[in-house]
Amino acid sequence: MKGFRFTKFTPVQDPNKNTFEQLLDIFLQLVTMTGGDAAEALSWLTNLDKRYNLTNPGYGIGDFIEDLKSKGYMDEKGQKGEIKITGKSEQAIRKNALEEIFGKLKKGNRGQHKTTHTGPGEDKGTDRRPFQFGDNLDQIALTDSLRNAQVNHGFSGDYLLTEDDLEVVENEMRTQTSTVLMIDISHSMILYGEDRITPAKKVAMALAELIKTRYPKDTLDVIVFGNDAWQIEIKDLPYLQVGPYHTNTVAGLQLAMDLLRRRKNPNKQIFMITDGKPTCLKVGIKYYKNSFGIDSKILKETLKLAAQCRRIKVPVTTFMIASDPYLKEFVQEFTTVNNGNAYYSSLKGLGHLIFEDYRRNRTKRF
Repeated sequence: MKGFRFTKFTPVQDPNKNTFEQLLDIFLQLVTMTGGDAAEALSWLTNLDKRYNLTNPGYGIGDFIEDLKSKGYMDEKGQKGEIKITGKSEQAIRKNALEEIFGKLKKGNRGQHKTTHTGPGEDKGTDRRPFQFGDNLDQIALTDSLRNAQVNHGFSGDYLLTEDDLEVVENEMRTQTSTVLMIDISHSMILYGEDRITPAKKVAMALAELIKTRYPKDTLDVIVFGNDAWQIEIKDLPYLQVGPYHTNTVAGLQLAMDLLRRRKNPNKQIFMITDGKPTCLKVGIKYYKNSFGIDSKILKETLKLAAQCRRIKVPVTTFMIASDPYLKEFVQEFTTVNNGNAYYSSLKGLGHLIFEDYRRNRTKRF
């Protein structure tokens, strides 16, 4: 008889990590979930230690806190003794997010993306073509050129190698991409007991760290949108929290387009992470809101911007972390107007989808 037997699974601790490093991994995860609140994260960590015995008699949470300060991960400022994480912790959180989401990726060429086009570049391609005036000598395919000379002139005593015999190897052209990542911070991102904002933050931090380390010539701008939209720095991602907001997708798209207009890169794209329909629109100084179904007035303005993005060749890829039928209808209409892409993703697969779309878009010209 075939079947499955389930038992309690206790992950094996990394023997190469000491107690501080193991606690640090947990602490940085908790900081991300608490929106950068170090005090609350430490409180959670203390409760976890009480329940799961994370520490040992020789090293307690108090020792861990002192090590956080001495090693530069946490700072205590002011007369009130307020504790905050430092830039070192922010970078460690981004690196952890990168490893968690993209850790299984194979290493690629350092700092660049390949395209299907040929042109000026650093890496040799596989395409061959006849030599042209102005080609670099290091592009000449020596073996192929010698073979051509033998075929064209034979094995006579006076061996000839002419310009017509020469072949060169095309270098792979390198391109740059400008990406705007839009993150929905409306109240629905934490509704019904499901934390959707933390995975979205992790994906944003992983994408930021990936671009900074592997594709430094690319640019990434991060914006958040609720009732309004505003740009945030990459270092502020761990502190991002959901607010009592509606979803003003129009404001987010307008800001994203403004940012991309300033970029000189030929390839531009927008990634939008959301879990709902647009429910808010700013008209003058007032907000027009409707959370009940898809409002035709809000939808019209949203689709108008989708069409504008298409005209300026900026595809919008929507990552919908919800699957209600009427939401799918909205996303399909939005995607058709923009000629972009759309994914209906679980939180678990969000990072993989975003990376795959980012890599795919980098292999073509928009």
